[in-house]
Amino acid sequence: MTTEPPAERPTGPPTEPRRTESGFPFAPVYGPEALAGWDPAERLGRPGEYPFTRGIHPSMYTGRPWTMRQYAGFGTAAESNARYRQLIAGGSTGLSVAFDLPTQMGYDSDAPLAAGEVGRVGVAIDGVEDMAELFAGIPLGEVSTSMTINAPAAVLLLLYQLVGEAQGVPPARLTGTVQNDVLKEYIARGTYIFPPQPSLRLVADLFRYCRAEIPRWNTISISGYHMAEAGATPAQEIAFTLADGIAYVRAALAAGLAVDDFAPRLSFFFVARSTLLEEVAKFRAARRIWARVMREEFGARDPRSQRLRFHTQTAGVQLTAQQPEVNLVRVAVQALAAVLGGTQSLHTNSFDEALALPTEKAARLALRTQQVLAHETDATATVDPFAGSYAVEALTDEMEAATLELMAKVEELGGAVAAIEAGYQKAEIERSAYRIQRETETGARTVVGVNRFRLDAGELAAEEPYRPLRVDPAIEARQAGRLARLRAARDGAAVGRALGALRRAAAGRDNVLYPMREALAARATVGEVCDALREVWGRHVPVERF
Repeated sequence: MTTEPPAERPTGPPTEPRRTESGFPFAPVYGPEALAGWDPAERLGRPGEYPFTRGIHPSMYTGRPWTMRQYAGFGTAAESNARYRQLIAGGSTGLSVAFDLPTQMGYDSDAPLAAGEVGRVGVAIDGVEDMAELFAGIPLGEVSTSMTINAPAAVLLLLYQLVGEAQGVPPARLTGTVQNDVLKEYIARGTYIFPPQPSLRLVADLFRYCRAEIPRWNTISISGYHMAEAGATPAQEIAFTLADGIAYVRAALAAGLAVDDFAPRLSFFFVARSTLLEEVAKFRAARRIWARVMREEFGARDPRSQRLRFHTQTAGVQLTAQQPEVNLVRVAVQALAAVLGGTQSLHTNSFDEALALPTEKAARLALRTQQVLAHETDATATVDPFAGSYAVEALTDEMEAATLELMAKVEELGGAVAAIEAGYQKAEIERSAYRIQRETETGARTVVGVNRFRLDAGELAAEEPYRPLRVDPAIEARQAGRLARLRAARDGAAVGRALGALRRAAAGRDNVLYPMREALAARATVGEVCDALREVWGRHVPVERF
């Protein structure tokens, strides 16, 4: 047997160094000089201890893996319920609910603005009956549920509580998270309802309510994910997210809450991109910054208040409709970045999500990706395997510096809300998104299957046709029929009185969640509750200034 000699390495002038997504250059080789003067005791500490660079728990995944949470929801509550049962049977350890756009915007399914959108990008929830059907046969005292809902987060959480109580589950046993992060909606997503100030008041009211009524519930998941999907760099993602977190802490303190009473229930939500090393550095830098902010700026003494707990989702924006099976590889790399970065829970996208809602098979493969990482690799064998890496520690320090610079700019503008009103974060993200798009179009950025390594006409013709999951367009009419029957059967006078009490609380300073719960228990709809608040607080109209 003969062996070909190894190919000679090319010689000549060095090429331009690659840059991270945040813009700083990669060194071709990292060595001790990259960490000159670097103090591991100060910058790292031990896992589970301040500044939490190495993770928020001493043992991390060596005791048990992260929560495997699969994001799902489409069509009717009954259809989504069937998918949840499949995920639980397949080994999912947490549910994550996707709501349709009318629900996210606080409209009932029969509202004129809901036309064409009912059940399309998530499940339609109009009232307590829909929520009960969504979780039929799923014991809410035994499952952790995350709900991706923001402006009407309080409404959906109260519906969940009412369903739990109907199952015989006391509120103190309910566990899960509402996203409840409306500030990022003004920056990146657009599913806001009210102006920023009353929205912050609603967030603080939810904090107070959960402390008293649902103490194990995570009251907010401050989200950088959607900023990243809109084009934010990793540094922008964590800078603007942590700045929003600071705004929520200040709002809670202004409402009279003590920092160590609510901060342990704060959580975050980030993306995991395919740029594995930078993503690991991003998560480490974010933990370190948040720990310092909570301890030094807000005086938090409880270590749980200083810990940055976060959920991660793989990068939907990096999925491609071309050669969608390649997305399985992308998602696996992104999931590994989240695990090596120390996430507390993880959702892996399905390979077909660039085309349509995921099929059952695609959702199962996404869950299996996490299970392979947890049980067939050694990623869970030791805590923070990158600790002390020349490359990762240098990238973490660079990420921290870039993030702090952006956070300082937000503070100069008066904080997150003032910067949002000035259009600062949105403008910065749009510039980054434009740069990424231009790099993809010119070929400076390789996207496999899109601008390189594409299939020719013959290969495309031989591809097995993809059969996407279809949402029945008749769902809208069925939901409208359910609403008509609900309004005819309920006590309309009781609903009217409850909504009146909600308006009075919104106009004053009382916690609005208590009259809101009474209205929902009287079978008021999501749209009716949100309309009552719109009447008092108004609607947000964006202004482009920056």
